[in-house]
Amino acid sequence: MERPNWAPGDIDLERPSVARVYDYWLGGAHNFAADRAVGQKALEFMPELRNVILNHRSFLRRSVRYLLGQGVRQFLDLGSGIPTVGNVHEIAQAADPATKIVYVDIDPVAVAHSRSLLTGNDRVNVLQADVRDPAAVLASPEVNGLLDFDEPIAVLMIALLHFVSDEEKPAVIIGGYRDRLAPGSFIAVSHAGYEADEETGSYRAARAMYDRSVTQMTYRNKAEFSRLLDGFELVEPGVVRLPAWHPESPDDLDEFERPFPAFGAVGRKV
Repeated sequence: MERPNWAPGDIDLERPSVARVYDYWLGGAHNFAADRAVGQKALEFMPELRNVILNHRSFLRRSVRYLLGQGVRQFLDLGSGIPTVGNVHEIAQAADPATKIVYVDIDPVAVAHSRSLLTGNDRVNVLQADVRDPAAVLASPEVNGLLDFDEPIAVLMIALLHFVSDEEKPAVIIGGYRDRLAPGSFIAVSHAGYEADEETGSYRAARAMYDRSVTQMTYRNKAEFSRLLDGFELVEPGVVRLPAWHPESPDDLDEFERPFPAFGAVGRKV
């Protein structure tokens, strides 16, 4: 397989990655045949999956705009993925060019493309790191050199925590970031999940194929997701299905035939 000029030389083109499969579902161009094969197979099992992914992206847009309205001008985007249209810096800096953003991801393609895209933007940094290690992320020059932790910061975890197993203690990871934040800071989180009685055959098939071909996911129900946000005061409407969090139009709530398989919430540190 010919290696495109945007792909770092040390990555395996035959092994699908979370960031590149997600990029394929979003209609991006920074993915390989192996990523597209897995992404397409998942869509065959669960045709509504692309709509689910687009709703995570829509939640990102709506939550960033909400946070800007609360006066936040600093964002730490964890598990940021490959930049596509409507990324955080585009939304935030369109409202206020002084807004600062740090993108963090472990995927080398996501990091390489982010750095290329953001060359010359001195209010955005990109860090390649494992977001499961808050101490390392928060100690990095990319984060400390740009963000002021004496002022409110919004931590974004969009479509991230379902890749963190219970054994990896997601609540402890969140706490590692929360404890460093100034009062008045926020967290915005979206998470794949549903109640036990809502699981269908197509969900199980798509999930099993993805777990086998890309990486394990941990789906959580509403109560399990809510517990991850201890220590934050949730803004209205609290933990809800993604389309129901500050919808842009009433039509957003009628797109999905079954209970939507993801939750979202925004919380404030008091």
